[in-house]
Amino acid sequence: MTGWIETYRGVVYRWEVDHNDHLTVAYYFSRLGEATLALLEALGLAPEGDGCAWITADCHVRYVHELRAGDILHVRSAPVAVERDGLVTGHELVDDGAGRVASTFEQRLRPVGRGGEPVELPPGERERLQRRCVAWERPRRERRPRPASLDGLRDAARDTIRSWEAGGSGPATLAAYVHRFSAANSHLLAAFGMTPPYMRERRRGFSTFEFQFAATGVLRPGTPVAVRSGLLHVGNSSLRLFHVMLDARTGAELASLHQAGVHFDQEARRPDPLPADLAERARALVVPASG
Repeated sequence: MTGWIETYRGVVYRWEVDHNDHLTVAYYFSRLGEATLALLEALGLAPEGDGCAWITADCHVRYVHELRAGDILHVRSAPVAVERDGLVTGHELVDDGAGRVASTFEQRLRPVGRGGEPVELPPGERERLQRRCVAWERPRRERRPRPASLDGLRDAARDTIRSWEAGGSGPATLAAYVHRFSAANSHLLAAFGMTPPYMRERRRGFSTFEFQFAATGVLRPGTPVAVRSGLLHVGNSSLRLFHVMLDARTGAELASLHQAGVHFDQEARRPDPLPADLAERARALVVPASG
């Protein structure tokens, strides 16, 4: 693993787990934010300075094994590709107790100016970073089509960005996006019958196995945001969802998320087929994708 850097080491706290009794996805992104800051520091790249900052333009996450309260973990990180306008980094979150990789993150970082304009990396900097790159032997992501129109999406979350959450779409703000997408996910599931009472009574939940996140605008303190969500695919136990975060005042898109997961048996800790009535209602809500 020459070239990899340990960028985080910690534990899963009880208050970070969700109704499935495993680590909430926003707290994976909190670890990713910590790891990104540590990696930028190790590479000699200031997260903010000289009139520019590094933001997360997009991120592909694979949740391979669940983490539960009390589990110990660390993150190892490295640059995996250098581009004219940024850097692609790879992060592996390792469950130290089980001795296995629990999640992987492929993250595209972009330097931007004070107004959010792209900043090109100087050739010498690109060459320096290229020498630090490691092989990233992970499955290529499958590019997911967006909905053909946002008109078919449902209102699923709405609130305001707090001052301590703001700061563009930099590493420290990643969890702020995902907390709102998680809330939107719960409202969308309830629309076809996967309500909190259903999940409590049946001991069922929704367990995510993939994220494809993209930030298209910055988070500013006091910005009212709204999330609209829709179903793109319903399988036997699997669901694919799409969420878009908008500035509630202007309608400008701030971020989007493709989310894939399964109807989850909380006792057996494995996917479980959707009941026929829920599957029928869910398929009636599927919105057409573009292309």
